[in-house]
Amino acid sequence: MINVTAIVEGDGEVIALPILLRRLNEWLTPEVYVDVGYPIRVRRDRFLNKDDEFRRHLSLAANKCGDEGWILILFDADDDCPAELGQEILRRAQSIAPHRKISVVLANREYEAWFIAAAESLQGNRGFNYDPAKTVDPERLRDAKGWINACMPNRSYGETTDQPAFSAQIDLQLAFERSRSFRKLCSEWNKRLQVPSD
Repeated sequence: MINVTAIVEGDGEVIALPILLRRLNEWLTPEVYVDVGYPIRVRRDRFLNKDDEFRRHLSLAANKCGDEGWILILFDADDDCPAELGQEILRRAQSIAPHRKISVVLANREYEAWFIAAAESLQGNRGFNYDPAKTVDPERLRDAKGWINACMPNRSYGETTDQPAFSAQIDLQLAFERSRSFRKLCSEWNKRLQVPSD
């Protein structure tokens, strides 16, 4: 069994990410038993800018995941370059927990961009109405939540309710094909959960 402990920034991801990771497990590594723990929620600015906060949460994650476990830090990239910020966070995290496997994935620009990448698979779910004529590049859009909200004409998008539901519904293959940052998540998953060959 491999324990995965995630560090996230949003209330929605606390509920949604474990759902998504369990689906990745079934899709990518069904032969591995993975225990996806309850994520550690942090305030991004404090986590990234206060060394004591960063160290405290990394140490907590290292203790939770155990010797064979894996720490996944997942944030929205927003306006930052995912590759540059991701490498900086990874370097800092490895200096605090060098004895743990650590990955940093930044959804470009928001977690909801992964929903946009596979938008047609959400058709009819929770009032979502997909219009192919309004297709956009999911990783260039500055307001992914707003785009999703505009596709829900009869109600507002709610992070803590709709994000988990959409994480359970999206077509993972479509998200993989259309989102570079989702491919990064899948790549890190495969790298960290490789089954040893006999």
